[in-house]
Amino acid sequence: MRRLRLAYILAASHSGSTLLAMLLGSHPEACTVGELKLTIRENLDRYRCSCGDPIMKCAFWTEIVSAMKRKGVDFALDRAGTNMLDSENTYINFFLKPLHRNRFMEMLRDLALALSTEWRKHYHEVRSRNRALIGTFLETTNAKIVIDSSKVGLRLKYLLKDPELDISVIRLIRDGRGVALAYMDPLNFADASNPERRAGGFGGTRDGEKLSMTKAAHEWRRSNEEAEALTAAVDRKKVIEVRYEKLCGDVEAETARIFDFLELSRDKHSGDFRSIRQHVIGNGMRLDSNAGIACDERWKSVLSARDISEFESVAGSLNKRYGYR
Repeated sequence: MRRLRLAYILAASHSGSTLLAMLLGSHPEACTVGELKLTIRENLDRYRCSCGDPIMKCAFWTEIVSAMKRKGVDFALDRAGTNMLDSENTYINFFLKPLHRNRFMEMLRDLALALSTEWRKHYHEVRSRNRALIGTFLETTNAKIVIDSSKVGLRLKYLLKDPELDISVIRLIRDGRGVALAYMDPLNFADASNPERRAGGFGGTRDGEKLSMTKAAHEWRRSNEEAEALTAAVDRKKVIEVRYEKLCGDVEAETARIFDFLELSRDKHSGDFRSIRQHVIGNGMRLDSNAGIACDERWKSVLSARDISEFESVAGSLNKRYGYR
């Protein structure tokens, strides 16, 4: 049996996963739609695909919906059913809420979930829908591998259990101070450069998503602790580490290194991801039209001394361990 190939970007939110997905997805042998978990928070009527079209009128997504239905899967963007962590069952949600931890804690989680017949049904259904969607993307685009920028560690844990998926893990790390600033003000530091294209593509606010520095630092730390725990159990040949800052500083070298890891030919890549029409869901930068890539280090001038102090108290030791001073 030929397994479906998937490259999973594992990272804290706002670490550059959408940029990385689009860079890799511009390779003719790869495809991406960004986050395969497909949890669009905004009203679908006010959400733009990265191609620029309203997503409900995008020809690519219309074809994906039709192709899924031809496979007997009742699929729609507002009920994709590909997010393992999205259940209507309170018991299931309670045990899926904590981020991935050590082996013992994960064993307890699995034992608790195994007691639920609803979980077994949910897990089987979501796994099947992910498999069908990945296959549909590969068939529609004639690609060899799908890039999933969903980032979430627990999602990766359950995808890794599917014997029909051949998964490579791209662990993306960014300086926690830059990530924390994006959590604190996602509209201005984690969205499209054009204000009219923010909050899903038609303008708006993201005030409800703002976090305090303490919560932002904790979210970054826990996401990376989760990533460490997960990748420790994965074959090292199937994991590559990428730094956001290095990616932005030398795009050609870093993408070539990742293409080698994914066994994709360097020679077939054009190098200009903005020139390729893609259909990505995720960070608002997908809607930016400028081709340039610059490392976003605005945190150096925006964060106050108090902000830095709060970050250091929560996540400073881990940030330093990753080499950020």
